[in-house]
Amino acid sequence: MRILVTGGAGFLGSHLIDRLMTAGHEVICLDNFYTGNKRNILQWLDNPNFELIRHDITEPIRLEVDQIYHLACPASPVHYQYNPVKTVKTNVMGTLNMLGLAKRVKARFFLASTSEVYGDPDVHPQSEEYRGNVNPIGLRACYDEGKRIAETLAFDYYRQNKVDIRVVRIFNTYGPRMLENDGRVVSNFIVQALQGKPLTVYGDGSQTRSFCYASDLIEGFIRLMNSDYVGPVNIGNPGEYTILQLAEAVRDMINPNADIIHEPLPSDDPRRRRPDITKAKTLLDWEPTVPLAEGLKLTVEDFRQRIGNAAI
Repeated sequence: MRILVTGGAGFLGSHLIDRLMTAGHEVICLDNFYTGNKRNILQWLDNPNFELIRHDITEPIRLEVDQIYHLACPASPVHYQYNPVKTVKTNVMGTLNMLGLAKRVKARFFLASTSEVYGDPDVHPQSEEYRGNVNPIGLRACYDEGKRIAETLAFDYYRQNKVDIRVVRIFNTYGPRMLENDGRVVSNFIVQALQGKPLTVYGDGSQTRSFCYASDLIEGFIRLMNSDYVGPVNIGNPGEYTILQLAEAVRDMINPNADIIHEPLPSDDPRRRRPDITKAKTLLDWEPTVPLAEGLKLTVEDFRQRIGNAAI
Protein backbone atom coordinates (compact mmCIF):
# COMPACT_ATOMS: atom_id res chain seq x y z
CA MET A 1 0.00 0.00 0.00
CA ARG A 2 0.93 3.67 -0.27
CA ILE A 3 0.95 4.96 3.29
CA LEU A 4 1.32 8.56 4.47
CA VAL A 5 2.82 9.17 7.93
CA THR A 6 2.54 12.74 9.22
CA GLY A 7 5.20 13.52 11.79
CA GLY A 8 7.15 10.61 10.34
CA ALA A 9 10.58 11.95 11.30
CA GLY A 10 9.59 12.12 14.97
CA PHE A 11 10.10 9.66 17.79
CA LEU A 12 7.05 7.45 17.18
CA GLY A 13 6.59 8.29 13.48
CA SER A 14 10.06 6.99 12.60
CA HIS A 15 9.53 3.72 14.50
CA LEU A 16 6.23 3.29 12.62
CA ILE A 17 7.97 3.98 9.29
CA ASP A 18 10.60 1.32 10.11
CA ARG A 19 7.81 -1.23 10.54
CA LEU A 20 5.90 -0.17 7.40
CA MET A 21 9.01 -0.11 5.20
CA THR A 22 10.14 -3.51 6.49
CA ALA A 23 6.67 -4.85 5.62
CA GLY A 24 7.20 -3.73 2.00
CA HIS A 25 4.84 -0.74 1.78
CA GLU A 26 5.47 2.52 -0.06
CA VAL A 27 5.79 5.23 2.56
CA ILE A 28 5.50 9.00 2.30
CA CYS A 29 6.88 10.82 5.33
CA LEU A 30 5.52 14.32 5.96
CA ASP A 31 7.31 16.44 8.57
CA ASN A 32 8.07 20.11 9.24
CA PHE A 33 11.01 19.12 11.50
CA TYR A 34 9.79 21.12 14.49
CA THR A 35 10.49 18.16 16.78
CA GLY A 36 11.32 15.54 14.13
CA ASN A 37 14.87 14.79 13.00
CA LYS A 38 16.20 13.55 9.68
CA ARG A 39 18.60 11.14 11.37
CA ASN A 40 15.56 9.11 12.53
CA ILE A 41 14.72 8.19 8.92
CA LEU A 42 18.23 8.34 7.43
CA GLN A 43 18.28 4.62 6.65
CA TRP A 44 15.32 4.98 4.25
CA LEU A 45 16.27 8.13 2.32
CA ASP A 46 17.77 6.24 -0.65
CA ASN A 47 15.06 3.60 -0.74
CA PRO A 48 12.83 3.87 -3.85
CA ASN A 49 9.75 3.01 -1.75
CA PHE A 50 10.34 5.96 0.57
CA GLU A 51 9.60 9.63 0.01
CA LEU A 52 10.27 12.53 2.38
CA ILE A 53 8.31 15.77 2.06
CA ARG A 54 9.06 18.77 4.26
CA HIS A 55 5.60 20.16 4.87
CA ASP A 56 3.57 21.79 7.62
CA ILE A 57 0.18 20.08 7.88
CA THR A 58 -1.54 23.33 8.84
CA GLU A 59 -1.32 23.90 5.06
CA PRO A 60 -3.29 21.55 2.75
CA ILE A 61 -1.47 19.04 0.54
CA ARG A 62 -2.62 16.82 -2.34
CA LEU A 63 -1.34 13.25 -2.41
CA GLU A 64 -2.58 9.84 -3.52
CA VAL A 65 -2.46 7.33 -0.66
CA ASP A 66 -4.30 4.29 0.72
CA GLN A 67 -3.75 4.93 4.42
CA ILE A 68 -2.89 7.98 6.54
CA TYR A 69 -1.26 7.70 9.95
CA HIS A 70 -1.70 11.17 11.44
CA LEU A 71 0.94 11.57 14.15
CA ALA A 72 2.11 15.16 13.56
CA CYS A 73 2.01 17.25 16.74
CA PRO A 74 4.55 18.07 19.43
CA ALA A 75 3.72 15.71 22.29
CA SER A 76 5.79 16.88 25.25
CA PRO A 77 4.84 19.88 27.42
CA VAL A 78 8.16 21.65 26.71
CA HIS A 79 7.44 21.70 22.98
CA TYR A 80 3.67 22.05 22.85
CA GLN A 81 3.68 24.89 25.39
CA TYR A 82 6.49 26.75 23.59
CA ASN A 83 4.03 27.83 20.90
CA PRO A 84 0.56 26.90 22.17
CA VAL A 85 -1.30 28.62 19.32
CA LYS A 86 0.71 26.58 16.81
CA THR A 87 -0.10 23.41 18.79
CA VAL A 88 -3.83 24.17 18.58
CA LYS A 89 -3.52 24.93 14.84
CA THR A 90 -1.67 21.65 14.27
CA ASN A 91 -4.39 19.71 16.06
CA VAL A 92 -7.32 21.54 14.45
CA MET A 93 -6.20 22.76 11.00
CA GLY A 94 -3.74 19.89 10.55
CA THR A 95 -6.31 17.24 11.41
CA LEU A 96 -8.91 18.96 9.20
CA ASN A 97 -6.48 18.97 6.27
CA MET A 98 -5.60 15.30 6.72
CA LEU A 99 -9.26 14.27 7.11
CA GLY A 100 -10.06 16.27 3.98
CA LEU A 101 -7.32 14.38 2.14
CA ALA A 102 -8.62 11.04 3.44
CA LYS A 103 -12.13 11.96 2.28
CA ARG A 104 -10.92 12.98 -1.18
CA VAL A 105 -8.78 9.92 -1.91
CA LYS A 106 -10.87 7.47 0.18
CA ALA A 107 -7.93 6.58 2.43
CA ARG A 108 -8.25 4.99 5.85
CA PHE A 109 -7.36 7.64 8.46
CA PHE A 110 -5.57 6.88 11.73
CA LEU A 111 -5.58 9.55 14.45
CA ALA A 112 -2.89 9.39 17.12
CA SER A 113 -4.79 10.85 20.05
CA THR A 114 -3.60 10.81 23.64
CA SER A 115 -4.37 9.86 27.21
CA GLU A 116 -4.21 13.64 27.84
CA VAL A 117 -7.85 13.77 26.65
CA TYR A 118 -8.65 12.34 30.11
CA GLY A 119 -6.93 15.33 31.79
CA ASP A 120 -6.35 14.88 35.52
CA PRO A 121 -8.65 11.88 35.83
CA ASP A 122 -11.25 11.33 38.56
CA VAL A 123 -11.55 7.70 37.43
CA HIS A 124 -8.75 5.12 37.75
CA PRO A 125 -7.70 3.31 35.61
CA GLN A 126 -9.03 5.20 32.59
CA SER A 127 -11.30 3.36 30.15
CA GLU A 128 -12.32 4.73 26.75
CA GLU A 129 -15.79 5.57 28.12
CA TYR A 130 -14.38 8.09 30.61
CA ARG A 131 -14.98 11.63 29.33
CA GLY A 132 -12.14 13.33 31.13
CA ASN A 133 -11.41 16.18 33.52
CA VAL A 134 -9.63 18.83 31.46
CA ASN A 135 -9.01 22.49 32.25
CA PRO A 136 -9.92 24.24 28.95
CA ILE A 137 -7.94 27.38 29.82
CA GLY A 138 -4.90 25.74 31.46
CA LEU A 139 -1.32 25.62 30.19
CA ARG A 140 -1.79 22.10 28.84
CA ALA A 141 -5.11 22.83 27.10
CA CYS A 142 -3.51 23.58 23.72
CA TYR A 143 -2.59 19.89 23.60
CA ASP A 144 -5.35 18.28 25.73
CA GLU A 145 -8.23 20.19 24.15
CA GLY A 146 -6.46 20.18 20.78
CA LYS A 147 -6.51 16.39 20.74
CA ARG A 148 -10.10 16.31 22.01
CA ILE A 149 -11.23 18.45 19.06
CA ALA A 150 -9.11 16.30 16.72
CA GLU A 151 -11.13 13.28 17.92
CA THR A 152 -14.37 15.27 17.44
CA LEU A 153 -13.36 16.12 13.87
CA ALA A 154 -12.44 12.51 13.12
CA PHE A 155 -15.80 11.18 14.36
CA ASP A 156 -17.74 13.94 12.57
CA TYR A 157 -15.97 13.11 9.28
CA TYR A 158 -16.74 9.45 9.96
CA ARG A 159 -20.45 10.08 10.57
CA GLN A 160 -21.01 12.85 8.03
CA ASN A 161 -18.62 11.93 5.19
CA LYS A 162 -18.15 8.18 5.79
CA VAL A 163 -14.37 8.60 6.20
CA ASP A 164 -12.92 5.30 7.42
CA ILE A 165 -11.25 6.30 10.71
CA ARG A 166 -9.26 4.62 13.49
CA VAL A 167 -8.58 6.47 16.75
CA VAL A 168 -5.92 5.48 19.28
CA ARG A 169 -5.28 7.09 22.66
CA ILE A 170 -1.59 6.85 23.47
CA PHE A 171 -0.37 6.60 27.06
CA ASN A 172 3.18 7.52 28.11
CA THR A 173 5.65 5.98 25.68
CA TYR A 174 9.42 5.82 25.78
CA GLY A 175 12.27 4.32 23.79
CA PRO A 176 15.17 5.13 21.46
CA ARG A 177 14.96 8.40 19.46
CA MET A 178 13.18 10.37 22.19
CA LEU A 179 14.47 13.93 22.08
CA GLU A 180 17.17 14.77 24.62
CA ASN A 181 15.36 18.05 25.46
CA ASP A 182 11.98 16.35 25.38
CA GLY A 183 10.94 17.42 28.87
CA ARG A 184 9.22 14.09 29.57
CA VAL A 185 10.24 12.19 32.68
CA VAL A 186 12.05 9.25 31.07
CA SER A 187 14.29 11.40 28.87
CA ASN A 188 14.78 13.98 31.65
CA PHE A 189 16.00 11.37 34.13
CA ILE A 190 18.25 9.60 31.62
CA VAL A 191 19.92 12.80 30.43
CA GLN A 192 20.40 14.09 33.98
CA ALA A 193 21.92 10.78 35.13
CA LEU A 194 24.23 10.53 32.09
CA GLN A 195 25.45 14.08 32.70
CA GLY A 196 26.11 13.37 36.37
CA LYS A 197 23.43 15.80 37.53
CA PRO A 198 20.84 15.28 40.28
CA LEU A 199 17.54 13.81 39.03
CA THR A 200 14.67 16.29 39.27
CA VAL A 201 11.36 14.94 40.60
CA TYR A 202 8.39 17.33 40.59
CA GLY A 203 6.27 17.25 43.72
CA ASP A 204 6.86 14.37 46.15
CA GLY A 205 7.11 11.87 43.27
CA SER A 206 4.00 9.94 44.33
CA GLN A 207 2.16 10.78 41.08
CA THR A 208 1.96 7.74 38.79
CA ARG A 209 2.46 7.03 35.11
CA SER A 210 2.43 3.92 32.93
CA PHE A 211 5.32 3.52 30.52
CA CYS A 212 4.92 1.66 27.23
CA TYR A 213 7.96 0.81 25.10
CA ALA A 214 7.85 2.19 21.55
CA SER A 215 7.85 -1.17 19.71
CA ASP A 216 4.85 -2.37 21.73
CA LEU A 217 2.96 0.82 20.95
CA ILE A 218 3.65 0.61 17.20
CA GLU A 219 2.42 -3.00 17.16
CA GLY A 220 -0.84 -1.71 18.69
CA PHE A 221 -1.08 1.01 16.01
CA ILE A 222 -0.74 -1.46 13.16
CA ARG A 223 -3.22 -3.90 14.66
CA LEU A 224 -5.82 -1.18 15.14
CA MET A 225 -5.27 0.30 11.66
CA ASN A 226 -5.81 -3.10 10.04
CA SER A 227 -8.75 -4.14 12.22
CA ASP A 228 -12.44 -3.36 11.72
CA TYR A 229 -12.72 -1.42 14.98
CA VAL A 230 -12.98 2.37 14.77
CA GLY A 231 -11.99 3.16 18.35
CA PRO A 232 -11.06 5.00 20.39
CA VAL A 233 -8.70 2.40 21.85
CA ASN A 234 -6.26 2.94 24.71
CA ILE A 235 -2.78 1.72 23.84
CA GLY A 236 -0.39 1.79 26.77
CA ASN A 237 1.17 -0.30 29.48
CA PRO A 238 -1.10 -0.97 32.48
CA GLY A 239 1.96 -1.35 34.76
CA GLU A 240 1.81 1.68 37.08
CA TYR A 241 4.90 3.29 38.61
CA THR A 242 5.39 6.36 40.76
CA ILE A 243 7.68 9.01 39.31
CA LEU A 244 10.01 8.45 42.27
CA GLN A 245 10.24 4.71 41.44
CA LEU A 246 11.14 5.60 37.85
CA ALA A 247 13.80 8.08 38.99
CA GLU A 248 15.33 5.45 41.26
CA ALA A 249 15.33 2.83 38.48
CA VAL A 250 17.10 5.18 36.04
CA ARG A 251 19.55 6.35 38.71
CA ASP A 252 20.47 2.79 39.71
CA MET A 253 21.00 1.84 36.05
CA ILE A 254 23.27 4.77 35.15
CA ASN A 255 24.71 6.52 38.19
CA PRO A 256 23.79 5.01 41.59
CA ASN A 257 25.45 7.93 43.41
CA ALA A 258 23.26 10.62 41.83
CA ASP A 259 21.03 12.66 44.11
CA ILE A 260 17.26 12.99 43.62
CA ILE A 261 15.96 16.52 44.20
CA HIS A 262 12.36 17.75 44.41
CA GLU A 263 10.84 20.76 42.62
CA PRO A 264 7.26 22.16 42.80
CA LEU A 265 4.64 20.31 40.72
CA PRO A 266 3.61 22.07 37.44
CA SER A 267 -0.04 23.17 37.08
CA ASP A 268 -2.65 20.67 35.84
CA ASP A 269 -0.16 17.81 36.11
CA PRO A 270 -2.23 14.59 36.30
CA ARG A 271 -1.89 12.76 39.63
CA ARG A 272 -2.54 9.26 38.30
CA ARG A 273 -2.45 7.79 34.85
CA ARG A 274 -3.00 4.16 33.89
CA PRO A 275 -4.81 2.73 30.88
CA ASP A 276 -7.60 0.22 31.00
CA ILE A 277 -6.53 -1.89 27.98
CA THR A 278 -9.46 -4.33 28.01
CA LYS A 279 -10.52 -3.21 24.50
CA ALA A 280 -7.01 -3.54 23.05
CA LYS A 281 -6.73 -7.03 24.54
CA THR A 282 -10.12 -8.30 23.43
CA LEU A 283 -10.50 -6.53 20.05
CA LEU A 284 -6.87 -6.42 18.86
CA ASP A 285 -5.35 -9.28 20.87
CA TRP A 286 -2.73 -6.72 21.95
CA GLU A 287 -0.87 -6.19 25.17
CA PRO A 288 2.63 -4.88 25.90
CA THR A 289 5.48 -7.39 26.05
CA VAL A 290 8.58 -5.31 26.92
CA PRO A 291 9.16 -4.95 30.69
CA LEU A 292 10.22 -1.53 32.02
CA ALA A 293 13.74 -2.66 33.05
CA GLU A 294 14.46 -4.05 29.57
CA GLY A 295 12.98 -1.05 27.74
CA LEU A 296 14.90 1.41 29.93
CA LYS A 297 18.15 -0.43 29.21
CA LEU A 298 17.64 -0.08 25.42
CA THR A 299 16.62 3.57 25.80
CA VAL A 300 19.65 4.40 27.96
CA GLU A 301 21.98 2.79 25.38
CA ASP A 302 20.49 4.99 22.65
CA PHE A 303 20.86 8.18 24.75
CA ARG A 304 24.42 7.22 25.71
CA GLN A 305 25.41 7.01 22.04
CA ARG A 306 23.83 10.37 21.28
CA ILE A 307 25.03 12.50 24.17
CA GLY A 308 28.26 10.65 25.04
CA ASN A 309 29.37 9.51 28.43
CA ALA A 310 29.64 13.00 29.88
CA ALA A 311 30.64 12.89 33.53
CA ILE A 312 30.15 9.12 33.84
